[in-house]
Amino acid sequence: MSTPGDARVLWEPPAELRERAALTGYLRWLESERGLRFDGYEDLWRWSVEDLEGFWQSIWDVFEVHASAPPERVLSERSMPGARWFPGAHLNFAEHVFRAKDGDAVAIVHASELRGQAETTWAELRVMTARIAAGLRALGVRKGDRVVAYLPNVPETVAAFLACATLGAVWSSAAPEFGAAGVVDRFCQIEPKVLLAVDGYRYGRRDVDRRETVAHLRDALPGLEHTVLLPYLDPQATLEGTMDWDELLATGDGTATRFEPLPFEHPLWVLYSSGTTGLPKAIVQGQGGILLEHLKHLHLHLDARAGDRVFWFTTTGWMMWNLLVGVLLTEAAIVLYDGSPAYPDLGVLWDLAESAGITTLGTSAAYLGACLKEGVRPAQGRDLQRLRAVGSTGSPLSPEGFDWVYDALGPDIWLFSTSGGTDVCTAFVGGVPLLPVYRGELQARALGCAVEAWDEAGNAVIDQVGELVVTQPMPSMPLFLWNDPDGSRLRESYFDVFPGVWRHGDWIEITARGSAIVYGRSDSTLNRGGVRIGTSEILRAVLAVEEVVDALVVDLEGGSRAGEAWMPLFVVLREGARLDDELVATIRRRVREDCSPRHVPDEVRQIAEVPRTLSGKALEIPVKKILMGADPERAAARDALANPAALDVFVAMARGNGEQGR
Repeated sequence: MSTPGDARVLWEPPAELRERAALTGYLRWLESERGLRFDGYEDLWRWSVEDLEGFWQSIWDVFEVHASAPPERVLSERSMPGARWFPGAHLNFAEHVFRAKDGDAVAIVHASELRGQAETTWAELRVMTARIAAGLRALGVRKGDRVVAYLPNVPETVAAFLACATLGAVWSSAAPEFGAAGVVDRFCQIEPKVLLAVDGYRYGRRDVDRRETVAHLRDALPGLEHTVLLPYLDPQATLEGTMDWDELLATGDGTATRFEPLPFEHPLWVLYSSGTTGLPKAIVQGQGGILLEHLKHLHLHLDARAGDRVFWFTTTGWMMWNLLVGVLLTEAAIVLYDGSPAYPDLGVLWDLAESAGITTLGTSAAYLGACLKEGVRPAQGRDLQRLRAVGSTGSPLSPEGFDWVYDALGPDIWLFSTSGGTDVCTAFVGGVPLLPVYRGELQARALGCAVEAWDEAGNAVIDQVGELVVTQPMPSMPLFLWNDPDGSRLRESYFDVFPGVWRHGDWIEITARGSAIVYGRSDSTLNRGGVRIGTSEILRAVLAVEEVVDALVVDLEGGSRAGEAWMPLFVVLREGARLDDELVATIRRRVREDCSPRHVPDEVRQIAEVPRTLSGKALEIPVKKILMGADPERAAARDALANPAALDVFVAMARGNGEQGR
């Protein structure tokens, strides 16, 4: 736990930033248009979560949301779940993206290991989007139909999403790094009409042909009518039974786009968040809710504005891709990268920052920790004068990671660490351009996000670690989970511990100064390099190996002092089997092929048994807590365990007495 004043200030917003920040403009608007004045950010935040109607109406008004049919009111029901925002309003997300954009201005800077670096103007993006929309319409795609994408982080993917939003089709994407089983588990739930797929990709000099996987997906997805192949790895690539990308584009000339007016709560996309059992949850978020949240977050918190170039290292299978595309709602351009962040070395993203003129560079805490460990010096030999901000997410950024950023990039960088979730496609806590940066801390709770730290009894605590909860509804919360007609899975996922209050699954501490410290997940989701899956998917792949009879996996994101991630896999072997190099290689290969290369375990260790509760549930979270240094007696109640002695090996590992892993 922190003590007020024990963390030093690493950065203060300069006067020039305070003056021109979008948040400053918003405060002035509130005073002139609403007669509201606030004594600092904390005062503004408190108003934003207490007067939900007033706050979200102000976001609607200040960003001039256009609706073909106006809303009847802001919030018809303030409950969770079940809140209904802006009933009666009809609008279109894509229309707001393209609104008042200069056709000659750059919309996207894109780079990849395959294509090098190039730019796409707003006019080019509009034409590409219109042609894809016309092609999808010719394939029979209508409002509410699902279109899924197995595509890399390239402009075609952005345009395809915007085309779906234009039509009112529901978008969902997975990164090509995902194995076939993981993609089927996601896409089969929503029964897509069209699959947009890539022939392959390149990652760290390695070419990966994905046509066999695409063929498998085509056969495995119920109700699929069309598959369109984007030749990316090989420009001449074909696949029997698929339509060529150029054929899709040939239907329309791109000169006219009709943005379908859609109800505020019409589904925009489906994202996936994995728990510890069963299929990944298919999270449905709405056109209007995401529009309002992204207008708020990307203007007021990210401070994206004209002339900026915003980058976040992500894949198309992580919500940060969706958030990055949302930056197009501002006047800033976005920067895409498809490839390895460590090839040919860890300097590749810093090279991109220089060549693309990046002003905000977003990445993961693990990447910054790796740069720290390897002694990377981004500013040496590079012109990074345009870079003014660095964002970090995916896992907690260690205090040493904060130190490295300011040592390597200088004192003028605004470093903002953020924490949020796929479940809301935004950050609950993170950057505020008008506040100082304290070492190891997230600056503040986001506007409109009623975030608190709660103890087990449901009491809000300050300067103590508690469960991250949200006590008031947000527009970007899930409309529903797919195939959850009575809402029972939605309630179990977020509202089972504290009825009527969102429990997110993170450990958080709110300091007396209003900043926050996030200590990692209190559930079992694994987020490795932007590919987010559940432990159950890893275990399913591992248990398919004949010699393995039981297993447990944990991800200690940011668990070391350098902020490095470490994901060990613990296996129980069949009698007579031996954990030799060959078996370790087999296990790792199975995870790589069935799940993703990002989730190959860092170590494989043999244990006698997996610790389980009396009801048979594996103790993933207690084991994670123990390995991250928690008191073993507080991490798990041994009298509730079927085999309490099975915890001893993990306690020994945490104390440095564990047997040497492979």
